[in-house]
Amino acid sequence: MTSASPADTASGTPTVAVLGTGIMGSGMARSLLRSGIPVRVWNRTRSRAEPLATHGATVTDSPEEAVRGADIVLTALNDGGAVAETLTAATPGLRPGQLWLQSSTVGLDATTDLVHRAAGLGLVYLDAPVSGTKQPAEQGTLTVFVSGPSAARATALPVLEAIGRRTVWVGEEPGAATRLKLVANTWVINMVNGVAECLNLAEGLGIDPQLFLDAMKGGPLDTPYLQAKSAAVLSGDLTPSFALSTALKDSRLILEAAEAAGVELDLVAASAERFTRAEAAGHGGQDMIATYYAGRPA
Repeated sequence: MTSASPADTASGTPTVAVLGTGIMGSGMARSLLRSGIPVRVWNRTRSRAEPLATHGATVTDSPEEAVRGADIVLTALNDGGAVAETLTAATPGLRPGQLWLQSSTVGLDATTDLVHRAAGLGLVYLDAPVSGTKQPAEQGTLTVFVSGPSAARATALPVLEAIGRRTVWVGEEPGAATRLKLVANTWVINMVNGVAECLNLAEGLGIDPQLFLDAMKGGPLDTPYLQAKSAAVLSGDLTPSFALSTALKDSRLILEAAEAAGVELDLVAASAERFTRAEAAGHGGQDMIATYYAGRPA
């Protein structure tokens, strides 16, 4: 597979370089390929990118190789440090005017740094974190929060439509989308720990957790999230759709943003503490509902 020709770009089919093929990046890459968009992928551990070749992606050996000739660069990495390091490695292959969709959750300070780096390289930066986990990424049904220059919307549209069911345009200011993502993640992080604590208490009181789930089912307090995450714990299948260690990283970013804003987030602080205990017990690579183990007797 080669880079998009001028005809490809003119017809609305850009070539996309996906940097980072973990849970989210690999899912988004597959959604792009399914939509007929040429994709070049890179991952620090190449073996995690290689399965995408069977779907039609070009697997590259370096970020520089991946971005060279691409119309759009999509980063899906773990944190701000990883994004900055990867951008540095990609720099010789970048060109002014390339569109950079930055989908990693990196927090406010790192976003400011990345915006400055993009400006220095002449890149068009769209702050574009996504809401969703493994299955929505693979199905192309993520919600994408986007902020940045409105002139870039038309170029980004084919990618946004491929990876997401919904795009929320937050504003022109880079960083606005990241702020919204931190608010959304606050809801998810508190909710998953709420589920875990209910299961912990049920078991501690000698109540079959399934009785609790049946009591909630179909009522105003029931949610698909409650049922799905509880089922994962009760079945013992903690295959990550969103890893606990990533949830801990996001909790810390939320707390940093809250401190800077003068806001007290007691629930997120408690959630971060639970995630820390669960990670220390060896559950960091499991789904974030493994926070359940932080509430069990040692």
